[in-house]
Amino acid sequence: MFQLSKKVEYGLIALRHMAMHPMGQVFTAKELAREYDVPYELLAKVLQKLARAGIVHSTQGVRGGYALGSDPRAMTVATVIQIIEEEKPMIAECYVEGPDSCSIFDSCTIRKPLGKVQRDLNILFDKMTIHQII
Repeated sequence: MFQLSKKVEYGLIALRHMAMHPMGQVFTAKELAREYDVPYELLAKVLQKLARAGIVHSTQGVRGGYALGSDPRAMTVATVIQIIEEEKPMIAECYVEGPDSCSIFDSCTIRKPLGKVQRDLNILFDKMTIHQII
């Protein structure tokens, strides 16, 4: 079954939380982890990745934390997934590993329909913004 990783889920949860508040408001990884009952260490790593990509701004110090780096209306879910995972999630293994990974690749009767589902998901994630998940 197609499934987003926990890292992507936690990243989207954090971005949604930030988008629900005034732009520039700062949140710590600890308070976000506590608020949503997610592992702090994993969330902190995800937020660091998003900060390196400019999706969020990171501020050091006593009043430090993370704030949105751009308008949530312009931030797509696909971009967030790609930053966190460094690749698009695929619905079928043969699309990830290639034809050599599958002994029935040429005769497979579900490869093309699954390919259509994959394209539709890619289009959906390319169009869906963080603002739309608020």
